[in-house]
Amino acid sequence: MKKRSLDIVVISDVHLGTVGCHALELLQYLNSIDPKTIILNGDFIDIWNFKKYYWPESHMMVLRTLLTMMANGTDIYYITGNHDEVLRKVSSLQLGPLFIRDKLILELKGEKVWIFHGDIFDITMKHSKWIAKIGGHGYELLILLNRAINAISVKLGRGKLSLSKKIKDGVKKAVRFIEDFETTAIDLAIDQGYDYVICGHIHQPKIRGYENEKGSVIYMNSGDWIENLTALEYDGDEWNMYKYSDEDFAPNGRIEKLINRSKVKDEVMIG
Repeated sequence: MKKRSLDIVVISDVHLGTVGCHALELLQYLNSIDPKTIILNGDFIDIWNFKKYYWPESHMMVLRTLLTMMANGTDIYYITGNHDEVLRKVSSLQLGPLFIRDKLILELKGEKVWIFHGDIFDITMKHSKWIAKIGGHGYELLILLNRAINAISVKLGRGKLSLSKKIKDGVKKAVRFIEDFETTAIDLAIDQGYDYVICGHIHQPKIRGYENEKGSVIYMNSGDWIENLTALEYDGDEWNMYKYSDEDFAPNGRIEKLINRSKVKDEVMIG
């Protein structure tokens, strides 16, 4: 497969180190693109829920792939989120083509782009962080339950469903959380004179134009790699939403062979 050339790719909420992360699918996507810049917009590694006994080889391969991309000239900006907030202690760090930041401001063709994770707008993050952490553990258990149910559902020919997405979407719609989040980001961006504002955090991929009496802005959310498997792409002219589909790629066999080959190589080096 010929790699697609892109100027910028924004990926958020990968949650490496958790059972819900779709690392194999992300690997296939990364191996299909050749971007000048990758922006990891928060919660890339889930430090909150990290467990020493759970770090699959596919998750390590994601890191290796990004390191290879950096070696080949891709700049990577790691924007801190709530699940990797410990990195905010070093949010001015630069290691070659790797930049750690709390936010990022770009100017593209004379237009200002404001990029940040978005947890600053979450009331549970501001005042009840322990509730958010408990919710994170419950979410992980729900993912495990969902996988077991899907295994049965697929065998019965009924296809897959996302319990976590249905529950989360239903609750957040009831309390107008997502709408409030987007409205806050949009209003702030207009007040600050930005043309685009890009967030993550709420796992809701979207590109939405908005206008009020003070001005206009385009709000974008890159989604996640837990449920939606989405990313934002900028080709030098316009922004588009990418959504992963199995039909776009060969079966995961090729990636799994690379993982197995990598494991053997590591075992030989360790031995």
